Amino acid sequence: MRIPLSWLAEYVDLPADVTPEQLHAALVSVGFEEEDIHRSGVTGPVVVGQVLERTPEPQSNGKTINWCQVRVAPEGQQAADGGEDVRGIVCGAHNFEPGDKVVVTLPGAVLPGDFAIAARKTYGHVSDGMIASTKELGLGDESDGILVLSEIGLDPEVGEDAKALLGLDESAIEVNVTPDRGYAFSIRGIAREYSHATGAAFRDPAHAVTPADAAGFTVVVNDEAPLRGKNGVSVFVTRVVRGIDPTRPTPQWMSTRLALAGIRSLSLVVDITNYVMLELGNPIHGYDLDKLTGGITVRRATAGETLVTLDDQKRKLHIEDLLITDDSGAIGLAGVMGGASTEISDTTTNVLVEAAVFDPITIARSARRHKLPSEASKRFERGVDPLVSIAAAQRVVDLLVELAGGTADDLGSVLASSESASPIFLADGFIAGLIGVDFSDAEVRDTLTAIGATVADADGGLSVTPPSWRPDLTFPAALAEEVARIVGYDRIPSVLPIAPPGRGLTRTQQLRRSVAHTLAAAGSTEVLNYPFVSAAANAQYGSPEAGVQPSIKLANPLDSEAGLLRRSLLPGLLQTVLRNQSRGLTNLALYELGAVFLPEPGAQYGVVEVPALGVLPSGETLAALNASIPPQPLYVSALLTGAAVQKQAGIQQRFFDWTDALDIVRQLELAAAVDITVRQGSHQAFHPGRTAELVVTIDGAEVVAGYAGELLPAIGEELKLPHRIAAVEANLDLLMDASRREVEYVPISSYPAATQDLSLIVDQSVPAGDVMSAIIVGAGSLLEEARLVDDYRGAGLEENQKSLTFALRFRAPDRTLTAAEANEAKLAGVASATERFAAVLRE
Repeated sequence: MRIPLSWLAEYVDLPADVTPEQLHAALVSVGFEEEDIHRSGVTGPVVVGQVLERTPEPQSNGKTINWCQVRVAPEGQQAADGGEDVRGIVCGAHNFEPGDKVVVTLPGAVLPGDFAIAARKTYGHVSDGMIASTKELGLGDESDGILVLSEIGLDPEVGEDAKALLGLDESAIEVNVTPDRGYAFSIRGIAREYSHATGAAFRDPAHAVTPADAAGFTVVVNDEAPLRGKNGVSVFVTRVVRGIDPTRPTPQWMSTRLALAGIRSLSLVVDITNYVMLELGNPIHGYDLDKLTGGITVRRATAGETLVTLDDQKRKLHIEDLLITDDSGAIGLAGVMGGASTEISDTTTNVLVEAAVFDPITIARSARRHKLPSEASKRFERGVDPLVSIAAAQRVVDLLVELAGGTADDLGSVLASSESASPIFLADGFIAGLIGVDFSDAEVRDTLTAIGATVADADGGLSVTPPSWRPDLTFPAALAEEVARIVGYDRIPSVLPIAPPGRGLTRTQQLRRSVAHTLAAAGSTEVLNYPFVSAAANAQYGSPEAGVQPSIKLANPLDSEAGLLRRSLLPGLLQTVLRNQSRGLTNLALYELGAVFLPEPGAQYGVVEVPALGVLPSGETLAALNASIPPQPLYVSALLTGAAVQKQAGIQQRFFDWTDALDIVRQLELAAAVDITVRQGSHQAFHPGRTAELVVTIDGAEVVAGYAGELLPAIGEELKLPHRIAAVEANLDLLMDASRREVEYVPISSYPAATQDLSLIVDQSVPAGDVMSAIIVGAGSLLEEARLVDDYRGAGLEENQKSLTFALRFRAPDRTLTAAEANEAKLAGVASATERFAAVLRE
């Protein structure tokens, strides 16, 4: 909200020397945020001049300029810049004649856009200043020539300061108004708030208007489908003004104030309605009375109904839209934009003035539905004072009579709801208990009375009825905030809470951070994708087995092609790869940590009623709410494509493959302090021969926690990716559940190690990881490391056999191992593998 200082001073006492910065500080103290300070940008000598001579001079380029003699000071007196009283000025405009009074910017003046004025030679003359247009002075966006003062109703003295005459020396402040304080979208509201901040005397502009009686104009409200049981309109006031001249210019003081407030001057009638809206906070609409057919009916739109709005757009209406109609049909979208059929034009003589209060939610939905945000809808959707509409309508009538030459008619109507604000019980001690400050009874009463509330004694506290312009005050905590705000936030002490000792990140938080940091430190880049995917993506990546899996469907998706919540992180990572590939980034190692959504087949979610605000839910209610949410485990996924090692001098290029995916698994294993068994597996989105399932043990049972390997080649071909795609996806919640609670740190032995190789023949169906696990268990504590180094199948073995070779390293913490001790431990490992898998030692 922009507030011109001179306008604000009409309704609250401002110090004569107040600055915009001081005004900002005062409003900040009562809870507003300062945004900006707006000034005209015109400085230096700008005066009223009178054209003495105008000599047209055609130029060789086809343009005709005017060589003018202009008086810029009374005869014989020095001009504002210290120069002569008559100046020669070159002007390219032609909309003036000798004798006209104009605005002259003398050398030394600076116009908006940092445009400095100086005497300069042009078209064979020295132009000693400039005759200015409205646009050049920053008074409007359009200009048909220079500003002739008589055309805007002014006849000042020659040499008079034009900045003061046109309001170019005025300034405005801008504050941010929060959605709950719609009353502050008006000079009336800001003046009241400045009064609260400083104690300055406030004069309500609504009380300065004396409404006249009006009746006889038919207005009917026929809202058969109200939202939330509330009619779409609670107040509807009409007045009639006859015999106006809509072509009269808008007074300069009004257009200047509108410009400082951020609203462009359009025409006299429109400017008056905008002016009153800014002054009192109630949007106003004017109709050409002679274009109306019968009275007005306020109703909801019917299916298929259309309306041509003031912007000449034909709009298809929704059955929730609230309309202003007459006997011919819709003539306006209530609270948003009027209709073209009753628009006021240069031929309008009789005006119907409308001041109404509409349902905030109805207006907000219509404005968003039709993408028509406006100054009117911004105020209606935040709440308008229902008691100011009569004064606002009368204020428009008075200005139309004064400025447009109209005559007030006694034809009109007043339709108003009898509803009033409900009293709020404010218990003794409630504010002190909530805010933490002891406010005296007098402070509480005086503050609530100052904001316009009616305060009465009640048993155990106060009964407070909020003012009509504060629809946001509906519960005791809101009143407590008002007391804290008006008395002063500086009364609230700043106390830094002391964290209790012994706390910090939970183990789950520590593990999650460890996983993210480890993957990043290993060279991968973390990304964050939207959780919205297509049905095809969920079907392919959301389950190891093919088939339709249940998914959570979005009620209002941003993209109809991505209307489901993800069951896997891989589709989002693939889209990120595509975006980067399209921009020339082909070597990628990406990972993401995020929730996936895995609804149980046949389960219903989101069917539990959410408890009311301010009510502590019971344990049963919380359990029901939690049960109404689908399982959302935390996943970690990685995608690798392109070159793992780029070609360099003496180094061959190597592309990512399944071995890199297994490296990611080992990084997860270390970061999450979990033992992961990697064994052959299958997943519908992974290459059938290059897929591993990741197995962890939870409470003694083996659980598949994820998959690693390479995606199907067909996926890369479909997406036109040039390289194979290595991928890992794991349920991080399961990894953390299987994580070792206590990390054992083994001291590094200073004694030498004994190394031996071991080759075992087993059936091809036996996973190598299981064989290695058996060896580790059998070999005991002396075995420091075991690695699979070869998997041989071929000559010398039966068709269904394979030979697995392991490199073993033995070490004792307290002595040098003998060869016999190392051999004994190895044979114990062989015995364990033989017992479990019928393994045979290969000689």
